[in-house]
Amino acid sequence: MRRVILAIVGTAAGLIVLLSFKTHSTSAAATPPAAIGGSSSQTSAPAATPSASGSSSSSRSTTSSSGSAAGAARTVTGSIADTIYGPVEVQITVKNGKVSAAQAVQYPQDSPRDQQINSYAVPVLNQEAVSTGNASIDAVSGATYTSGGYVTSLQSALDKAGL
Repeated sequence: MRRVILAIVGTAAGLIVLLSFKTHSTSAAATPPAAIGGSSSQTSAPAATPSASGSSSSSRSTTSSSGSAAGAARTVTGSIADTIYGPVEVQITVKNGKVSAAQAVQYPQDSPRDQQINSYAVPVLNQEAVSTGNASIDAVSGATYTSGGYVTSLQSALDKAGL
């Protein structure tokens, strides 16, 4: 009899704990910053429109100089890397032989889930690319495919910049 009562009380306590568990809600304060936008000091970038064909063999190379001095900033756009969720394209700004800025100009944004994941992942990848100055950056958890495409396009941009 005691075992039955103990089992019932244990089950009831377990159910109370389980039902009182609260998951994290998505509030405006907890929402990560949007990945769209950039600093006003960067040169204007081409529009980030998704590619209709999405072929990985197509590449767009944009190089601009803000002067002829050796320390002038250059902007280089890597080739488009196709992922299963959409194309990823990275643009870097090189100044004095180092990456001074990195920006994903094209990345998956078709579904709300893509937007949610990449609004967090893209700024992290941009920051990592600038801080390391090369394509040896860590993937962002939950954005594995975008991270892989980002690294591929970043390496292409670095190669075009001669870094």
